[in-house]
Amino acid sequence: MKKFLKHNGLLFLIAAAVIVADQISKTLVRQNLALGEAWAPIPAIGDFLRFLYWQNRGAAFGTLQNAGSILAVVRIAIAIFIIVFYQKAEIRDTLMKVALSMMFGGALGNLVDQFSLGFVTDFIAVGRFPIFNIADSSVTIGVGLMLLDMLIKEKNGSKADPEEKPGENA
Repeated sequence: MKKFLKHNGLLFLIAAAVIVADQISKTLVRQNLALGEAWAPIPAIGDFLRFLYWQNRGAAFGTLQNAGSILAVVRIAIAIFIIVFYQKAEIRDTLMKVALSMMFGGALGNLVDQFSLGFVTDFIAVGRFPIFNIADSSVTIGVGLMLLDMLIKEKNGSKADPEEKPGENA
């Protein structure tokens, strides 16, 4: 049990923090804004950054509208895949573990909405970019960190092979 907690502690900690922040922010939006209502908190930038209550019944960026049960199955499959992949991560592979934890927390945050409300609450509107939420942001940042981790490993891996001579694989 101690080994399990040591290996998965970061997963549970980060995922829980993402879910809590996501659900609190969504609840505040639903309690304080009517559907379609916007609030721009920084007058100096006008409507560029605003909170706009929207109900997303589809996937990311409003695609696949009204495909709720299919999307729920896909989100569950992704969450399971993340857990399995996380188990294969080395204990010292912190960046990859943080990335997976953020993606897991984001996936679960949107699943909570999907199962409890039948839609995902979106509310962050920046310019003309599609409306999103904290869970979506967490998934996006997690994917970015995963790509960064892969690039770092790729770069370090090519330096780690002293047998390979420059131009040998060209």
